[in-house]
Amino acid sequence: AAYAARPWRGLNLDEPPCESLRLAFGLACVQRAEHLLEDPEAIRCLAVFKSFVEGKADRAALAQAAQKVAAVAGSHRGSNSIDGSAHAAVSATYALANALAGRALEAAGYAAYACVYGYGGYAVADPSAFEPEHSWQVQQLKALLALHPAPCSA
Repeated sequence: AAYAARPWRGLNLDEPPCESLRLAFGLACVQRAEHLLEDPEAIRCLAVFKSFVEGKADRAALAQAAQKVAAVAGSHRGSNSIDGSAHAAVSATYALANALAGRALEAAGYAAYACVYGYGGYAVADPSAFEPEHSWQVQQLKALLALHPAPCSA
């Protein structure tokens, strides 16, 4: 229900002045699913991403991390387990790849999927299983909007 409110309506998240909001929201969503990342390269790329958002890494490092994690996401082995829990790692890696590429809403979707998949493969078939993640994302975006206001509003 909270997700249906879509607080990003009226936001120009794809506009250049909104980059800091876009990256901060993408990072927050990925960090919520961070425990599901398995690949050491993806974990290193997340550290670079966090450093960039904190102003401790440059754009070249961000671009390199984005390129590396895109390759990791594209070649992730997936899951052979019956419960599909390793698919959560795939989704978490795609969340990171999208966040690093500046696609915050796509990152949020993958991160929510990863967290729900982490409960077990059965959970993704139940829309109500996503409500806690979507509610958290809405609250996170609202909090970040307070820190990154004006140019992002339509």
